[in-house]
Amino acid sequence: MLKTAKPSRRLLVAALFIASLLPSVADAEEAIEIAAVDVGVTAGNLVFLPAKAISVLMGGVSGALSFVLTGGNADLTRQIWRDTTEGPYFITPQQARKAIGDRPELRESK
Repeated sequence: MLKTAKPSRRLLVAALFIASLLPSVADAEEAIEIAAVDVGVTAGNLVFLPAKAISVLMGGVSGALSFVLTGGNADLTRQIWRDTTEGPYFITPQQARKAIGDRPELRESK
């Protein structure tokens, strides 16, 4: 007949098995967070990049139009062009984190 292990030994083996999984769970959470940030930034850029392109185009046209309509006011034209053509041109993970502000609950979990 086969001898069965004592309940305390089974409990010890189960506890060691679960403990060996804990570091990988933490790694998985970090990988999930990184993937979520990447997905969010990509989705944000799908909207932001076309909007930025339209803004730059409209700024170029309206800046040129302002030059003509104001009789050659180059300062106004430069201001319109500067306001519409300055970056950022795409969203980065650092900008996304900066936009949501300081999140202590995310910092504590690491």
